[in-house]
Amino acid sequence: MKEEIIIAGFGGQGVLSMGKILAYSGLMEGHEVSWMPSYGPEQRGGTANVTVIVSEDRISSPILNTYDTAIILNQQSLDKFEPTIKPGGCLIYDGYGISTPPQRKDINVYRIDAMTKSVELKTTKVFNMIVLGGFLKVRPIVRMENVILGLKKSLPERHHKLIPMNEEAIRVGMDLIQKMN
Repeated sequence: MKEEIIIAGFGGQGVLSMGKILAYSGLMEGHEVSWMPSYGPEQRGGTANVTVIVSEDRISSPILNTYDTAIILNQQSLDKFEPTIKPGGCLIYDGYGISTPPQRKDINVYRIDAMTKSVELKTTKVFNMIVLGGFLKVRPIVRMENVILGLKKSLPERHHKLIPMNEEAIRVGMDLIQKMN
């Protein structure tokens, strides 16, 4: 098993955190992982993306040009990364930030209305966990118990009281994701 993932959106959407939680979860399962963030100097509001690789075998390079899965949270990222998904790969996007939906027919496309749901739940802080839940439903590369351990590892201890809320958001995302093609 090897999953090469790009997560992309605006700074402040939890892109880097989502990648870090996935990476820690992979470590907890005994996999090799790579977590490589990229963001502009403006961070919040600017573009941000992270490449995550989770593999049973050694990872030769963290630098990728194509991906098995792209998790896309805004139009700018969709325009940039849709062409980089491997044929047969997976594109997951949040409908809130997308004005022109994905066009490719040789990949599996999923929509998750995570922003709308997080507003409805009155806690936009769990937006990225809803998206993560959708991803884990489609590509269950790590087990939920290891995602919780990944959350504990990536969240400061003062925020550990929020872990049950984040776990619930992941489960909401698993129910919310929809296949589009």
